[in-house]
Amino acid sequence: MSAVEGEEAATARSDRPAARVVCLDRDGRVLLMHWYDPVSRTDVWEPPGGGIDPGETALEAARRELAEETGLPGSAVRERFVEVARDFTWLGVRYVKTEPFFLARFDEARPRVDPGALTEEERAAYRGYAWAGELPEQVEPPDLAAVVARLTDG
Repeated sequence: MSAVEGEEAATARSDRPAARVVCLDRDGRVLLMHWYDPVSRTDVWEPPGGGIDPGETALEAARRELAEETGLPGSAVRERFVEVARDFTWLGVRYVKTEPFFLARFDEARPRVDPGALTEEERAAYRGYAWAGELPEQVEPPDLAAVVARLTDG
């Protein structure tokens, strides 16, 4: 067994459906949530979002997750989305799936974020947020700049 196969065997897998929201402020900055994974001991920056509950559409989940994780209005999430292939590990679970990434735009610079409805697991991992003009190295997905470009094209 190769090292990669051994790593995959030791890692649980999940294909739980999820949706994310690319939030842009009036100056084109992207809202990124900062998380710390204590299992892999890595920092991750990613757009807000999370799992789609049973009976919920991807758009409904995106709007709910945005409000829960940021306090920003879910109504800002537009119906347009792009599909993004994902392959990442979080808390020892490997996620391999395709997720819809929706767009939300805000007319002000750096709207205030209040992550008041995080789950216990999210509160333990949460390290803050940033309205980023330049994407950090640890951004997830790694091709987030291309995702933003696809969402804002046209």
